[in-house]
Amino acid sequence: MICVTMVGLHEYEVVVEKPTETIHRVTLAPDYYQKLCGATVTHEWLIIQAFRLLLEREPNTAILSRFDLADISRYFPDFEDALAARIGR
Repeated sequence: MICVTMVGLHEYEVVVEKPTETIHRVTLAPDYYQKLCGATVTHEWLIIQAFRLLLEREPNTAILSRFDLADISRYFPDFEDALAARIGR
């Protein structure tokens, strides 16, 4: 299970419960949010989908504990396209 909670302006805490619980701090800038989904889904839902993509590629224990959502595409160049397909854009 993936739980996302807003903890500050543009900052979210993400808890991935299995197989080992991990906690991550993720920032999501408003302009990047618009670019990714055009405000068609909530910030939290977008982050959940981003983590689902990450978890298909690496274990939750390998995900950085603090990062900006835009940084994912540096590690996975197809991230934005894969996320757009996942949310139906």
